[in-house]
Amino acid sequence: MAKIHELSVNLTNQIAAGEVIERPASVVKELVENAIDAGSSRIRVDVIDAGLKQIIVQDNGSGIAGNQLELAFTRHATSKINTEHDLFNISTLGFRGEALASIAAVSQVEILTNTGNAAGTRAEFTAGTKTIQEDAAAVQGTQITVKDLFYNTPARLKYLRSPRTEMMKIVDIINRLALGYPQIALTLVNEGRTLLQTAGNGNLGQTVANVYGRNIASKMIPFSSSDSDFTVSGLISKPELTRSTRNFISLLLNGRYIRNFQLAAAILDGYGTNLAVKHYPIAVVQIETDPLLVDVNVHPTKREVRLSKETGLRRLITGAISDALLDKEVQGSALANLRATRATTLVDQLQFNLNKNVVETERAPVVDEVNESPATQIDSKSHQQYVDLNQPRDDDRYLITKTWQKNVARQEQLTPFPTAGGKTVISKGDERLGSSLPELSLVGQTRSYLVAASAGDLYLVDQVAARRLISFHQIKRELDGQQQINQQGLLTPLMLEFGNLEFIQIKEKLNEIKKIGLFLEDFGQNTFVLRSYPTWLSGELEKSVRAILDRFLNVDQNNLANLFKHIAADQAQRAVTGRKKLTTADCEDLLAHLRALTDPYHDANGQVVIVQLRQSELQKMFKKD
Repeated sequence: MAKIHELSVNLTNQIAAGEVIERPASVVKELVENAIDAGSSRIRVDVIDAGLKQIIVQDNGSGIAGNQLELAFTRHATSKINTEHDLFNISTLGFRGEALASIAAVSQVEILTNTGNAAGTRAEFTAGTKTIQEDAAAVQGTQITVKDLFYNTPARLKYLRSPRTEMMKIVDIINRLALGYPQIALTLVNEGRTLLQTAGNGNLGQTVANVYGRNIASKMIPFSSSDSDFTVSGLISKPELTRSTRNFISLLLNGRYIRNFQLAAAILDGYGTNLAVKHYPIAVVQIETDPLLVDVNVHPTKREVRLSKETGLRRLITGAISDALLDKEVQGSALANLRATRATTLVDQLQFNLNKNVVETERAPVVDEVNESPATQIDSKSHQQYVDLNQPRDDDRYLITKTWQKNVARQEQLTPFPTAGGKTVISKGDERLGSSLPELSLVGQTRSYLVAASAGDLYLVDQVAARRLISFHQIKRELDGQQQINQQGLLTPLMLEFGNLEFIQIKEKLNEIKKIGLFLEDFGQNTFVLRSYPTWLSGELEKSVRAILDRFLNVDQNNLANLFKHIAADQAQRAVTGRKKLTTADCEDLLAHLRALTDPYHDANGQVVIVQLRQSELQKMFKKD
């Protein structure tokens, strides 16, 4: 049996650091929160190599006395709580006294601090141990420099993401802190470039402009409400200004950024039917309450908290947002909720026996007409013959035989013979398989539908859906690279301003964004310039471009095929807004385009485009044998 022993201080500090310091963003968060707790009005963060090489946090707070420096870097040493009662009445961001000790355990730390005396103090810590302390000239406040993060725990480096991703984590942390404390001037600098700078004048709208850009800030609506326990206030975006994820919802409880699904849902409930499906607002919700109603000691990073009277808070948030939208007379459209993709099952085409082990595979009677394929209604009460699909049969009465797989493999190896002109020879049978729609003869058109016929069958074509389907495939071919994306030049270039986090993401993905047909140029100050746009882009240009970029960044960044499908479907929907009178030539051209498609019967969302009425069905309608 292994001998039980007490772990060394250095080892316990490294273990504790694993819970508190997960990545460079964790270091930034802890140091900036300490600066806020110290009463700072100005805080500056400088980062090199996404924080792995160096992080500097400088503030003008109260500072640390020289005789308490070593104690400050000891685990569970803090000035923020004294008794057990204080643990349930926390009004500061930090309180455990673990941050400095955890950071020093996995890095090299230098601290320069002054409490307002004539001389300040400088100290260095390596792997949690103080190596030097001396008097030094310093202004009031504290400057902490963290170098070579995780240098003594190389295994931790393997679990970090790319430098770009780690930098975006830092930007996100600083953005949330800036929104929670608009009265503090926050500056974030990455390798000499300023990414964020707030005025610190207490104006939340101005801070939102610094974080998300002036375009978004101008479309935000203020709200506020209170009851006996809570006061809620902040800014919410108009219903037409949305994003594809919840990441732009900031819940700030007594200045602390928290995650709470129920409170986020309360924000959405406040919008009612004004939001389209899977669209989320930009919201900054500040919640003020008595610290006695909050338990923040439930998560290592304190992002999750327990709230007393949470149900009442949810009602307060929902009501405040709903009232704010009504006051602004926001006219939302519930029709957007009807655009969600719905799976359509055409039960009249084919019916299956749902027994999981067997399926009816007996051949149907041979029909003379090529396109005739009458569905057989399955009656569970009638006599049925079933065969196990795992049991090949020798007789010709069943579809699955012993030679089935061999024949399929042989056919897959065959290639069409090329002609002298380089075109592929395709048999008449293969042509029919390539398009399930036969050659149609136009009969006429109603207000909304084309009427066509083929081999005695009648076809009804939804004019609007058909035009959208054809437009969808044309746009999709350009996005897939099968055709060149035609561009329309702008007389006046479009200037697109973004928040600091979105700007970094877009700049890193400019080459991928070019595949969409958007050629963005860095104009500085978190702004891109667009000088031309794809000709298929419909609607208000800036709104359409921002919607595409939002989906690219937040939903389909790693799935361009899905993004292209979504863009093509959305733009086809915008391009074809309603029915119109078609000439005979237009109708015939529409039918020819539909026949060239692999599946002309359904649009990109699975909605029906063509309905076929077979001759036998027409005869039944008129009660003819």
